[in-house]
Amino acid sequence: MMAEKNPDKGYIALLGWSLGAIEAAENFDRRYIVIAPEWAEDYAREHGIPYLPWNFERLNERSLEIAEQLQEKGVDIAIPLFEETVEWAGAINSVLRQNPRLHGQAVLFRDKALMKRRAQLGGIRVGIFEEAHDRDDVIRFIRRVNQTLLKLDGDPDDPIHVKAFDKAGCLGHRMISTPEEVYRIPDEEFPLLMESHLDGHEFAVEAWIHDGKIRFLNISEYVRLGYSVFVPPSPELEKWRPRIIEEVEKLIHTFDIQFGQIHPEYFLTSDGTMYFGEVAYRPPGFKAFELIERAYGFNPYQASMLVFDPKTTEEEIQEFFSEDVQKAKGHAGCFAVYPRRWVVNRLEIPDEILDHEYFEFHELPEPLESKVSKRSAFGTHWGLLFFFGEDPVQLKELLEHQEELDFYV
Repeated sequence: MMAEKNPDKGYIALLGWSLGAIEAAENFDRRYIVIAPEWAEDYAREHGIPYLPWNFERLNERSLEIAEQLQEKGVDIAIPLFEETVEWAGAINSVLRQNPRLHGQAVLFRDKALMKRRAQLGGIRVGIFEEAHDRDDVIRFIRRVNQTLLKLDGDPDDPIHVKAFDKAGCLGHRMISTPEEVYRIPDEEFPLLMESHLDGHEFAVEAWIHDGKIRFLNISEYVRLGYSVFVPPSPELEKWRPRIIEEVEKLIHTFDIQFGQIHPEYFLTSDGTMYFGEVAYRPPGFKAFELIERAYGFNPYQASMLVFDPKTTEEEIQEFFSEDVQKAKGHAGCFAVYPRRWVVNRLEIPDEILDHEYFEFHELPEPLESKVSKRSAFGTHWGLLFFFGEDPVQLKELLEHQEELDFYV
C-alpha cells in the first residue's frame, strides 16, 4: 500500500535499482522516481513504479541530460544507492541544488587516493598509500613499507592491501606480501591503490547527517572482514563511541558534508588510536541496512531520504530519530557463506544452525554448478545467514563458529 505523498516535501530520485529502497519509498511520504538501466523498465511498468531509464556509464558530455530531465520534473535531490552512482548523484545534485562543489565532493568519495589525501589534509590518521600503474610499482611499495618498518633480512614481510580506485566493498581487494602474489593480479585491475596493513579492530560506521550534524550513528562490528558483521557492536567496541563520534565529526568537517548518509571504515588500536580506512557516500553492503532495521526498528532507506531532502524540518528529524529509535532492541548479525569444498552438489544447512535460537533465516541458493571457482581476492559470497539475539558475546561467537561449518556439500 503506497503511503500518501506530501507535495510540500522533497521530490527524490533514487539512483540505481534496489527493491529495498523502492519499498521504503513506497511507504514514505516523499514523491520519488527510480533512475535505473533499461532492463528494469518492464518490472517498473508492471508494478507501477515511477521510473526513468538511464545507463550509468562513465560521466561524459551527455551526463547533464539526466540532470536536466529531473530538473524539468521538479526533482529536488538525487540519492545514490550504489558505489557506481555516487559520482552521478554528485553531478546531478550540483545542477538540482545549484552547487557545483557537490560534484567535486562526490569525486572525492569515489577516488580512494584523492579521498585519503583529503583526509590527511584534515588531520585524519591514515596508513601509507600510493597508486600503482604496474606490478613493479607494487613490488617497490612492499619493499618500501617493510624498509620503513625496519625489517631485517629473513623477517617475513608485512602484507599490503591493493584495491580498485572506485569499486565498492571487497571487490578487487587483495592482501599480498610476496612477488608471486603480485604477479597473479590481472592486467585489467591496474591502476590500483596500495595501502599498508593496519593492525587493530576494524569496524564500520553508518551515520545520517542533516545540516552538518550527526543525527544517528550506528557502529557495525566486523567479526571477520568479508565474512561476518553485527550491529550494534559488543560493549568492548561500544565504549569507544565518544572517540568514534569525534572522528566522524572530523570527517564531516574535512569533506564538508551537510546532508546525506555516510559509511566510513576505521581501524581501532588497543590504545584507542583510530586510523581512517575509507568512506562511502551510499548504503553499505552486506545487508547492513537490513541489520540496522532489525536492531533499531527504523527503516534506514527512509532515514536517508529524510536527511537528503532539503525540505526536511528539524522537527521531522527529531521525531524520526526519537529516543526510542536510538536504543537497540537486540543485536542483528549476518554471515557470508563461501563453499569450503572444491566440488559441491547441494545446499545443506547444519541442524545446529537451524535449531539455534538466534538463527532467523538465510538467503542461500542451491548450487548452479558443482565446481567451485577459486577465490583470488576478497570475492562475492554465495549467500547470507541472518541472526538476532540479546547477547553480543554469544552472537559474536556464533558468527565465528560459522566459518568451521559446511553449507554446501
